[in-house]
This record gives sequence, structure tokens and C-alpha cells, in this order.
Amino acid sequence: MVRVLHTSDWQIGKLFGQFDADDAAILADARFQVVERLADAAAAHRVDMVLVAGDVFDAQTVTDRTVHRLFNAMGGYGGPWVLIPGNHDAALSESVWTRAARLNAIPRHVHVCLAPQPLVLREQGVAILPAPLTQRNTYTDLTEWFAGADTAPGLLRIGMAHGSVQGILAEDIDSPNPIGTGRARQARLDYLALGDWHGSRQIDDRTWYSGTPETDRFRGNTSGQALLVELEGPGAAPAVTPLATGAYRWRTESLRMQVPSDIEHAVLRLESLGAKDVVQLDCAGQVDLDGYRRLQRAIGQARGATRALLADLSALTLRPTDHDIEGLQADGYLGEVIAALRGRQDGPDSQIARDALALLAGILDRRAGLQDAAAQPVPAEGTP
Repeated sequence: MVRVLHTSDWQIGKLFGQFDADDAAILADARFQVVERLADAAAAHRVDMVLVAGDVFDAQTVTDRTVHRLFNAMGGYGGPWVLIPGNHDAALSESVWTRAARLNAIPRHVHVCLAPQPLVLREQGVAILPAPLTQRNTYTDLTEWFAGADTAPGLLRIGMAHGSVQGILAEDIDSPNPIGTGRARQARLDYLALGDWHGSRQIDDRTWYSGTPETDRFRGNTSGQALLVELEGPGAAPAVTPLATGAYRWRTESLRMQVPSDIEHAVLRLESLGAKDVVQLDCAGQVDLDGYRRLQRAIGQARGATRALLADLSALTLRPTDHDIEGLQADGYLGEVIAALRGRQDGPDSQIARDALALLAGILDRRAGLQDAAAQPVPAEGTP
């Protein structure tokens, strides 16, 4: 039996620019850490090789330090690693791969397939048929040559490609880097290891996307996994087992506020988030001033409890009640400003109006608190 660990889309060097700098740095570092876990898993399961089906790096312009860190992270498994370039790290005439070679960063047991030609691993009894991308986008099927490739009898035939299986995945990604449906059967492959789709997905009995091993976007696509593939021999159907590898849970929380009890529910949802959560929070509906304050406090506390939290309150309307306005003790010009801000929440400047109203309410709250404190009698000396 031959055991293979199939992974892809490491996106080493990804910047995560939508997050604060501290959070972005930790999420970027998590991609090195997951490679270390993949190496440990490969050693623990005694696999015969690790296949990385493209987009090892997120960009051609990653630093030399990043290149060295990546190959050092693979050190926990000493067997063969087989890598192909994807659309983010295509095998251009001058690329991250040619730079890695000049840096002498690639260990001897790591095979980078830069050309469409078989890689024979005789000790493992496997012939790898790679379809590396040599440019970011191609509109021809680079796996077509698999069918005509001769390999020695008795060797397992394993294909590797990075792209979109036509007619299977979402229509909006079915144009660049196409892969023909039924390629594994047509090319007599025992297994076809695919990358590009960031979630784990079976295409047919011999064709799988592994997905990225560390989730990197807010999409429910079964990411954060690698695939353990067991092959009994040529012609036998592979047994595929997903292995959990990701550290962080990326989740979208959608909260709709209409009545006061919705705030209670929102606060409880936010309190349930933990240190491994990366959260996109979308809030819609309407709240009064007290509810808005409570929601803002809960979001601030959740930001401290989670790995990262992005909050979008653009669809949330702040509707101060008459009691809220009275409590602000705003009259004259300030009362007119508050009324104007309340009316502008449905216009093109709704976010600015909402933020300004909340800011003004906070200032008035603090002013009222200071006035109340000043009005308190000062205890006489010696009074307990």
C-alpha cells in the first residue's frame, strides 16, 4: 500500500491586509505553523510522500526570509515532498522558484515540478504526472498530456494539477486554468490531486481538491484540512480520509436587531466567541441608544477575546428614543444637531451620521456624569 498526504494552497506570505497589523501578522505566521503540522502528520501516518498541488506561495515577491522559513517548516518529514506551481506562484522564467534555487533553499528530498514531465519515485512505486502553471492564467487544459504519458508497468499513476474542473465548481471560476471533467479516468490515473479550490471537495472516486490546510477566508467550504490517501495498487480505488489541520475557525456572524431582546441575544453570541475564532460580524436592523452602547461594549470585549474580529454596522440604524434624547439633556443647538443626525441615517452619509450621533451621545453622557459628580456634596473631614 502507498500512503500519500495531499495538500495545497498554503499561500505562504499572505498579508491579510483587512485586519489590524498585529492580527494580520499572527494569521500570516499560522500558515508556517500549519506546514509544520503537516510535516508532523506525514511522519505520524508514515506516508510515502506529500503532494502539494500549487499555490505554495501567495506571491512571487515574498521575501528571501519567507522562502527559507517555508522550507525549514517542512523539516519534520524527511520523505519526498512533491510541489507544483499554481497561479499565485507560477513557474515563470524568473519566479519565486528560480530564486529559491539560487538561495539553495530547497532540500534534496523536495521535488519542485516546473515542467510537464513525469517524476518517477521508484522506491515508492509511483509516477507523478504534474501540470504546473507556467503563467498565472491559462485557457488551455494543462492536464491533457497525462493520457499520452507512458509509465512503467506496476507504477501508480498520480496526477497533480491546479485549476478548475469544468462544469463542477462555481461558474465564476470555470474559465481560468481549466481541467477537463473525467481526467483521472481518461488518463488512467490512480489518483488526481488538485489545488486552487480552498475547500476540501471530492470530484469523482479518484479526483479530490484538498483545500487549504489553514482557513484564510470567510466562506463555508470545508477548509482547514489535508487528505490522507491510501492506494492499494494500480487500478484500485483510493481510500481518502480528511485530516483536520487548521488552527483558526473563520466564521460569519449575522445579527439582526429589532427589539430589545435582540441585543441580549447579540451580546450572548459575542460572549461565546473564543481565542481561535476569526469573525466577520454583520449587524442590521435598528437599535436605541442604550442598545447601541451595549452592542459596542460587547464588540470591544469580543475583539479582545477572539483572534480577529471585523465588524460591519453599516446596515444598523441608530434610533434614539424620546427617553434617550431626554437623558442626553440636549437642548437648543445640540437638540437640533441630534435631530438632523437622526434624519440622515437613511441617506448616503448614514454611517457618518450614525457614528456622529453615537459620538455626540457619548460626549453628552460623560458631561452629564461629570455634572452629577460635581453636584454631590463633599464629605466633611473625618466623615466616613
